[in-house]
Amino acid sequence: METDVLDQLRTIEDFKDVPQEQLQWVIDNGSYDVYRVGDHLFAKGDVMDKMFIILTGRFQIKIAQNDQFRNIGNFDAKSITGTLPYSRAVVASGYAEATRESHVLILHKDHFKTMIHNHEELTTALVHNMSSRIRSFTKLQQQNDKMMALGKLSAGLAHELNNPSAAVVRSAQSLKKHLSFLPEDFKKVIKIQSTDEQVDCVNNILFGRVEQGVQNLPLMQKTECEDAIASWLEERGVEDGYELAENFVDFAFSEEDFETIEGCVRKEDLLPVINWLNQVLTTEKLVNEIEDASQRINDLVLSVKSYTHMDQAPEKQPVDIHKGIHNTLTMLKHKVGKGGVEVETTLSELPAVSLFVSEMNQVWTNLIDNAIDAMEDSNIKKLNIETLQDGDFVNVNITDSGKGITEDIQDKIFDPFFTTKPVGKGTGLGLDVVQQIISQHNGAIKVNSKPGKTTFNICLPIK
Repeated sequence: METDVLDQLRTIEDFKDVPQEQLQWVIDNGSYDVYRVGDHLFAKGDVMDKMFIILTGRFQIKIAQNDQFRNIGNFDAKSITGTLPYSRAVVASGYAEATRESHVLILHKDHFKTMIHNHEELTTALVHNMSSRIRSFTKLQQQNDKMMALGKLSAGLAHELNNPSAAVVRSAQSLKKHLSFLPEDFKKVIKIQSTDEQVDCVNNILFGRVEQGVQNLPLMQKTECEDAIASWLEERGVEDGYELAENFVDFAFSEEDFETIEGCVRKEDLLPVINWLNQVLTTEKLVNEIEDASQRINDLVLSVKSYTHMDQAPEKQPVDIHKGIHNTLTMLKHKVGKGGVEVETTLSELPAVSLFVSEMNQVWTNLIDNAIDAMEDSNIKKLNIETLQDGDFVNVNITDSGKGITEDIQDKIFDPFFTTKPVGKGTGLGLDVVQQIISQHNGAIKVNSKPGKTTFNICLPIK
């Protein structure tokens, strides 16, 4: 059996440059075990004092989240896991469960001192494996974080873009339908006989109202004006007087305006003139709606560009920290509104702070998003964001009125994969990433929590 195990070890890529006698030393000092389906190689909380070399089989890696399990990967045959030379791992943070019969060679860490002293190639191979494992974990962590941020961003954008884009389509369709009515009305318009003075009289009223734009009158006043103008129009033989009246009242036309127009055009020209006025006002309103909706879309695109800082080099720049916070609130506006959260900002006048802008926007996104989630079941939903300068540092306080974080887990919330959210709602990476980014800026983050008030304090050096 030892010969078979040695042959298997020699097929592992990490051991390709390790002398055979050193692999034999592992076999001589290790133990051999078989794991059936459902057996655990290790479980959460187990002391990590052994190195495992998986010769055959497979183990599924799982982490616990709120009494549920989330799969994060596999250990396949020819994998090396557990504790390794120079590893800082103390206890297991998850589970490795056999999904098929697996054969494992086990070496206790008590032998590591001898290994490091006498078997250089073997030690080097295992340290290299640990470095690769760290890189893979970091890459997975970063990828998960990016996907989380992308998911939040895309959900916000989809919601925020839906209304203005639908408004553009709706207004464009209405404008197209409206313009299809013009040929018949145009025929009546070109038959009008009028002097320059008569044209100026109508133009002055029309374009004076257009320049003022659509007016928002109180409902009762608007209804009274519509009734009065509709009655005036129908008395002159205008069909659908109430439909036209609404359009004229939106642009603040009054009975006096129509009396003036009636007095300066021929009687037989009054109806074509009124219809022409309605056509101009309808076109003006639809074009304004399209412009407003398009501007909202443009503002969102600019916010995204500023949020991601996609047109800037990835290096620290002195920036207004409030801009990133405002852009993040724009990205999460749909979630704030949907959750019925009241946002209050208390922003002090601050100097420019040297930041990796895109990375810090991830910080604001994670913290604000978590705060909104924390208030999901609260009767009072209030989010407060405060900024202030303290000497050479800037402090940002993000406070929510949620249920709070219990004392027994406050020291765990920045640990990788730790989350209080159910499976599917959180990966447990958000606050770990937040802490890493803030450390990258030589800053600090701390939390102070009690029921009804949880505050995350972020302290950043200005330079």
